[in-house]
Amino acid sequence: MAELRTNETASGAQVLCEIEGPLATLTLNRPEKRNALSLDMMNDICEALREVAANPAVQVVILAARGPVFSAGHDLRELVDRDRETYRRIFDACVKMMELIQSIPQPVIAAVGGPATAAGCQLVATCDLAVAAESAWFATPGVKIGLFCSTPMVAVSRVIGRKRVMEMLLTGEPMPAREALAYGLVNRVVPPADLMTEVRALAFTIAALSPATVGLGKAAFYKQIDLPQHEAYEYTKEVMAINAGQPDAREGITAFLDKREPHWSGRR
Repeated sequence: MAELRTNETASGAQVLCEIEGPLATLTLNRPEKRNALSLDMMNDICEALREVAANPAVQVVILAARGPVFSAGHDLRELVDRDRETYRRIFDACVKMMELIQSIPQPVIAAVGGPATAAGCQLVATCDLAVAAESAWFATPGVKIGLFCSTPMVAVSRVIGRKRVMEMLLTGEPMPAREALAYGLVNRVVPPADLMTEVRALAFTIAALSPATVGLGKAAFYKQIDLPQHEAYEYTKEVMAINAGQPDAREGITAFLDKREPHWSGRR
């Protein structure tokens, strides 16, 4: 296992990275600050994501958090009495972090053990998959402090229906984990003690597949999802034509016909 060098706090690195076989686990490590996303911490997350994305051994990334709170969103101490350029720099870093999560080839799974609010909720919505403990809950409460959750709205409104998202945004009230499952914000809800076991099992299921195919499919998903249907088909038929000619597709199809396990050549 390896730990990334990142900005330090009194309790150690703000973002921890452990690599175990094909899995990289990034852990938010500001529990005393409810894992608030300071500018430094967001930059550290980006650095960690770039490092694991470039690591040929890593096939799946798990995003977890120390302490009882997954993330309380932006560090509000950084949002008091600043100039507009400072605010822009903070929110630009947040957007870059969210976009990076979806642009790296490895799937990113959020392991949500506690509340995820504002940009923390955005972080969960941005991850490719999310597993939540029954004790977790989600909210976009910015409206309650006069700062509407406009950037969190982008991610959350792409995974939850409009009316429910508007209710979250306009009231700031929390959504329990089971309700988040019903509305599509998370994939699974499990007892707290089973959270990492469930996340790791899901991660290893994906890691057993062709990483080249998974990476191609992840990129295609995000490119087509907001296109009009005809444009989406025009794009994805070309992706499938390219994919079909790749070594792992030939190997996978042949292995299926031969009734044997495939041997992926595109292992990262």
